[in-house]
Amino acid sequence: MPTTKRDYYEILGVPKSASVDEIKKAYRQLALKHHPDRVGAEHKKEAEEKFKEISEAYAVLSDAQKRAVYDQQGHAGFDQRYSTEDIFRGADFSSIFEDLGVGGAIFENLFGLGGFGAVGQGRRGSRGADLEVELSLSFEEAAKGLTRTLAVPRRELCHECNGQGGTRAECASCQGSGQIRQSAGFMVIARTCPRCGGQGSTLKKACPACRGEGRIAHERKIQVTVPAGIESGMRLRLTGEGEAGTRGRGDLYVHVAVRPHPLFHREGPHLLLEYPVNIAQAALGADVEVPTLNGRVSMKVPAGTQSGTVFRVRGKGVPDVHDGRTGDLLVRVVVETPTSLTREQRGAMEALGRTLGDEAQPMHRSFAAKLKELWNKK
Repeated sequence: MPTTKRDYYEILGVPKSASVDEIKKAYRQLALKHHPDRVGAEHKKEAEEKFKEISEAYAVLSDAQKRAVYDQQGHAGFDQRYSTEDIFRGADFSSIFEDLGVGGAIFENLFGLGGFGAVGQGRRGSRGADLEVELSLSFEEAAKGLTRTLAVPRRELCHECNGQGGTRAECASCQGSGQIRQSAGFMVIARTCPRCGGQGSTLKKACPACRGEGRIAHERKIQVTVPAGIESGMRLRLTGEGEAGTRGRGDLYVHVAVRPHPLFHREGPHLLLEYPVNIAQAALGADVEVPTLNGRVSMKVPAGTQSGTVFRVRGKGVPDVHDGRTGDLLVRVVVETPTSLTREQRGAMEALGRTLGDEAQPMHRSFAAKLKELWNKK
């Protein structure tokens, strides 16, 4: 069973109303306490896990957009939308760690990310870019699930130069470190080397196969398993199916768009259906057949059914994409008033109208009583 994540606010020990400065202050204190470089070897593994947890919490809560998504959707919705790289991209760790006097290279070791000076950019290369594609599904396909093969154009590492782009030489500006460090008083500021882009080396002779880029265009066939019950607007993450980079592949995000159904509407795992009946069926009762996604089922409309009454047919909805439980079919009966009557039908309706009294129309009787009471007060 997957481990349930702790609340980010609880991890940092701050209230949900905490300001960015308060969040940063709390993280600084915890980072100093749990940084793996500041503990003994016997506690290093425990410190690494704690450090990963508090750093993820800080990266999310210090970013206004990510924090808003987390506050609204919690871990379940947030993790569907953001990968680990997404979470740490743009987070400001450099000022914190330089001031604390501890190493920021831990981000590369623990998270597979670049140095803390520019999270998300590798010092000697970078992780491949994430890709996004849209998958259009019919209502039935989304409800039942399926496996679909997608043709995804992406860039692969060039086999001729192994992704290096050709013959490379150590960058003269950063001496292969990928970063330029400058002192500013008691602080040391690290910036990505502008000459080599953080790679630590520059291109000396371009590879003829990829013309120095290190990657070549390629279309890959990728099988996507769509779980039953997926809804429009959800996305699937295929780890490692994005573009290639010298520090690993990015991810492929499949955005699902479900086409509408002519009869059914969804409300979570439940299906909603409007079913028209005539006046006679509603007044006298009737046995009707209603459609489902798996054929037809019989349903009884009791005598005296009012328009708008909802009947539940259990187990005829769609699976919940999260726990697999199947919802119900909710049938809303709509009593249809006839618009075109023959002379005979009109005569029969007029005769029926003359015989209908309050006993046959309890809703009218109740309404008339309330109306009379209201008028008597004036």
